[in-house]
Amino acid sequence: MATMIDRRGFIGGAAGLAAVATISDARAATDPLAAMIVVNALGGLDDPNQHGEGLVPGLSARVLREAHQSGVTAINVTLGYVSGPKEPFEYSVREIAQTDALVRLHDRDLLKILSAADIRRAKRDNRIGLIYGFQNGAMMGGDASRVDIFADLGVRIFQLTYNPANQLGDGSMAPENRGLTPFGREVIARLNARRVMVDLSHSGERTCLEAARVSTQPISINHTGCRAVTDLPRNKTDAELRLVAERGGFVGIYFMPFLDISGHAHAQDVVAHIDHAVNICGEDHVGIGTDGTVTQIDDLKVYESALAKEIAERRAAGISAAGERPDTYPFVIDLRGPDQFRKLARLLGEKGYSTTRIEKILGQNFLRYAETVWGA
Repeated sequence: MATMIDRRGFIGGAAGLAAVATISDARAATDPLAAMIVVNALGGLDDPNQHGEGLVPGLSARVLREAHQSGVTAINVTLGYVSGPKEPFEYSVREIAQTDALVRLHDRDLLKILSAADIRRAKRDNRIGLIYGFQNGAMMGGDASRVDIFADLGVRIFQLTYNPANQLGDGSMAPENRGLTPFGREVIARLNARRVMVDLSHSGERTCLEAARVSTQPISINHTGCRAVTDLPRNKTDAELRLVAERGGFVGIYFMPFLDISGHAHAQDVVAHIDHAVNICGEDHVGIGTDGTVTQIDDLKVYESALAKEIAERRAAGISAAGERPDTYPFVIDLRGPDQFRKLARLLGEKGYSTTRIEKILGQNFLRYAETVWGA
């Protein structure tokens, strides 16, 4: 990136360092994110204008450029099996290997995150940190020792369920709300032992509450909304939010249609859900997990056609959630593109949030949680 080349060109003695400081100060004066660590606790690094197969990031020059422009420091990117006919274990291993290859190819722009220190390193080096995460535990099969394989491959976030039930527990759309299975408890114990984050996004309420209680490490809900604000199954109850926070965990608010009962969410809905979560959890336990990318959509009409097909496929596969429809976007209409984090920071400031609190929500709270689970 040009920014990296310019900085390297300045380095060379006291005069060069002074020039770098001057540029940094000037940037900080115009860009509220310049000095902040911004962590998207669930997001993407792909181009929504291209509708390819799979979840491995599509790293075009545009995607990388707009990711840098957005000010994001690190993103939890979903890899591996979520649904469909593919064999979950094999598919997940393959996607990790493919993403590793992409990180090596773009090592000036990307950094694979294995520790909290790596998030700081990504900020220092002006790189985008990729946190490898799963959104379904199906790749476990019936063997909890597979946690060790994935931990060794660099997976740092493990979401137990997607919307339906699986062998670990019930998802948010499973009507029985049965909670964790004995195997789910075994997997959580293994994840705790390997210091992998246990994520309860998409889970049923009982699954979440039981996981928070049995886990010896704090757990997270990396992308959700607040059910007290919008009563939909993908949003979390105050009981879930409160227990996760009381046990030292993290809650990320998404930029999704579930933030408004109409399905047409706006930036003020994001602020309202963040504000409620802060009131329930405290300002040290709330962040963002947008569940989206930062690359701008060029033509919404073209995008809508592809989205309608995707929604139909999700319904046919039994993995959709209440509140997602062909006429609802999987993003917040006025909080998207490379400027979304700056706009959110501005809206939170207008709400009366201090700079310190905004810094916590945009990244510091996730970083603290990462230090707790992964170590410094």
